Amino acid sequence: MSSPRVLIVDDNALNLELARAVLQAAEITVDCAADANEAVDQITVFEPDLILMDIQMPGMDGLELTRRLKAASQTQGIVVVAFTAYAMSGDRARMREAGCDGYIAKPIDVATFVATLQSIFDTQQGIRRA
Repeated sequence: MSSPRVLIVDDNALNLELARAVLQAAEITVDCAADANEAVDQITVFEPDLILMDIQMPGMDGLELTRRLKAASQTQGIVVVAFTAYAMSGDRARMREAGCDGYIAKPIDVATFVATLQSIFDTQQGIRRA
């Protein structure tokens, strides 16, 4: 399977740059958005296969954006992975309920980040084809 086109949505510039650098080093096509509004604009132009979605952002949060993406026919097939430091009990359930297809904790483990992301993408693509 080829690598997915990944949109990283995060209001923290350091998180964006680290994730982008690791993914680009793995020859994955990457674009970034600093908030939900910018992400909506980028989705139309960039057409990502997978979105790494920060959950806590100013304005519209990542869960609300995920709900909107999963409710729209033109974006519901995009794999959305929660990309957050949240680890409280119940947070993962809230992310799943909003439509997130997976979860990657921040800070990322550089050694396993790409493989984890690819595994989530491959699993979700397999589910959607079945």
